[in-house]
Amino acid sequence: MPRWRGCELDPDRRSTAYTRCPQGKPPVMQRESSDLDRGVRRVIIIEGSANAAVLALKLVVGFSTGSLAIIADAVHSLTDLANNVLAWAVVTVAQRPADREHPYGHRKFETLAVFGLATLLAVLAVELALHAVRREQVRVETETWGLVLMIGVLAINVALAVWERRWARRLKSDILLADASHTFADVLMTSVVIVGWQLSAGGLLWLDTVCALVVAALVAYLAFGLYRRVVPVLVDRIAVAPEPLMQATLAVDGVRDVKRLRSRAAGSVHMVDVVVTVDPTLSTSQSHDIAESIEVLLESKFGIHDVMVHVEPAPRE
Repeated sequence: MPRWRGCELDPDRRSTAYTRCPQGKPPVMQRESSDLDRGVRRVIIIEGSANAAVLALKLVVGFSTGSLAIIADAVHSLTDLANNVLAWAVVTVAQRPADREHPYGHRKFETLAVFGLATLLAVLAVELALHAVRREQVRVETETWGLVLMIGVLAINVALAVWERRWARRLKSDILLADASHTFADVLMTSVVIVGWQLSAGGLLWLDTVCALVVAALVAYLAFGLYRRVVPVLVDRIAVAPEPLMQATLAVDGVRDVKRLRSRAAGSVHMVDVVVTVDPTLSTSQSHDIAESIEVLLESKFGIHDVMVHVEPAPRE
């Protein structure tokens, strides 16, 4: 019996553990995934609007006061806005169901986009550092209105980070959670910039350059963190520790042995392939029931999105 209404056994698959459903997913899973993706896109649009306002405020203060650190922070905000545009486009593409050219779905587009963003941040960090070192010191001005605007920017970033993290957990979105952490880093950067700006305006001009270098270092650290997050996915590092998966599979009634178990990730989606052996005298229907029990167990207990089970007859004793 198929596990979901609206699904049928796929006659093109050799293993009876596979099912074929409309658009590649069970109907209930399709609706839930679509609702989550729409929610993620709404959050990204709201965050992008806030980042555009923050960028404009930083540019006004930076060019009015001549502070290199503030201008560097504004350039970083520009990458935040570009990240929002990219994230919206990627989430739109990543939600597409599997097709002939992408049989495993489109979730790795999200991972590839984050890799591109990390590269952009790394290049930006180098450019900011070089510009800070080569630039001649100029007088930095301080204005009360500019300080008020920068404190307002700081408050917006704090509120945005808290709000986005809450929605990331509610929508179970890795891309939103990563972006919320990025926004918290923005809070730290803006705090450093404000302090450096005020000190350099008081006569310590070299501090403006130092703060710009600190911002560049923080941007480089963010790039490193993104690389560390996505490179394992791109090179198909294990997504879930194999030992608990194997133990759970062996505990399923009718499983003789686990010959192979592999896991990998595509974006926030985890996939597992497992080859098990069963009693060679079992019928196809009985073997299928065992395979389906494994699928249900791994999906429910470990949160695996895509489980593929291949059943083989155990060697006769």
